[in-house]
Amino acid sequence: MPEPLSNTPVSRVAVLGAGPAGMAAALSIAQAGHDVTVYERYREARPAGNILNLWPPPLKALRALGVDTDDLGAPTDPEFRNLSGHVRARVKQDPETKRAYGGGFIGLLRPQLYERMLAAIPPDTLRFNQHVTRIEQDDLAVTLHFADGTTAQHELLVGADGIDSLVRRTLWGDAPKREHRLHIFGGFTFTDVPGTEPNMSVLTHSRTVQGSWTSIRHKGRDGFQWWVLTATDPDAPAPADLKAAAAALAVEFPPPLAGLIARTEPENVQRWVLRDRPRLKQWSKGRATLVGDAGHPTSPYAAYGAGMSIEDGYFLGRALRGVDLTDLTALQRALGSYEGPRKPHTARQVQQAYILGKVFHHAPAPLQPVRDFILDHTPLLQKVAGDSNPREINKQLKLIKD
Repeated sequence: MPEPLSNTPVSRVAVLGAGPAGMAAALSIAQAGHDVTVYERYREARPAGNILNLWPPPLKALRALGVDTDDLGAPTDPEFRNLSGHVRARVKQDPETKRAYGGGFIGLLRPQLYERMLAAIPPDTLRFNQHVTRIEQDDLAVTLHFADGTTAQHELLVGADGIDSLVRRTLWGDAPKREHRLHIFGGFTFTDVPGTEPNMSVLTHSRTVQGSWTSIRHKGRDGFQWWVLTATDPDAPAPADLKAAAAALAVEFPPPLAGLIARTEPENVQRWVLRDRPRLKQWSKGRATLVGDAGHPTSPYAAYGAGMSIEDGYFLGRALRGVDLTDLTALQRALGSYEGPRKPHTARQVQQAYILGKVFHHAPAPLQPVRDFILDHTPLLQKVAGDSNPREINKQLKLIKD
């Protein structure tokens, strides 16, 4: 980890939440020369899910933050296909990016990311079983009130506390979540399944369901993750047997999807209901700001939620280099320089993920054949997903300087 800048006054920063956003923010803020404490309400930093994909920009940010990314996941080349195997779009990275990162994104399991990030954070930075119930701030400090009656004061508070963020609610009030009316079943296996290909990510759509799989690498083991995604009533109870529900959705898909699900242990199958929140015009207020899902919760359709969270943490710390956090004007200027470039990028990813969910899963039945004809016989999806994503990725890579 780089030495703190000698001319940077040391100030106290609190990060609320020990997910990828919070850990990345803590690492980057420490590199900027500020004392930082991460408060986590649970007994440990625990992953919210199992399967994960990371694009090149968060990988570059992790390396800059001192996180070991060697052999972290399996590089893959993503393709969108229809049920007959016709390729609708390929996400092609330029040769230089592919040489540096292996492919479009890496497939991995979320616990491995947590382990690598935790290994880079000094143990005395993390405080567990810290349930913050109330937040106050004035021109001099932010005060955290804990469930046990204690308090703590800091010059800056970073809300990395997820889609139900207390920090966001304190700064900007409550707002209802936006229901995507979709749910996803996902799992992983390390067994051999006929039809799989190494270093591939195949996203296939039927009229109403997405069934996908991708290579993963986890602690030196090669395997595959899979997911199936379809419309649902968000208020309906979860199926009693998640694996059976996923298998039923996979029946119409070509191999290896059904085989991957069959070879997955039931305890390795999870389900998420897809939701996000309205876009915020501003992330920072006074001595507090937001990172990750606290500021821009994202549908898995973006495959970028954890990645953007890591990027947020990286850019926030860089914006705080050389800043005297006791100077409220200087602090607010730095927070503005952090969130300014991030808001259009994250808003684009969030909205595109929401729209793709609408297009693939909520189109009226009479329009579905028309949609599929357009996707099969025009370059529309290639332009929307295959070409625009690499351009956006390259833009973000250039912004990560270290």
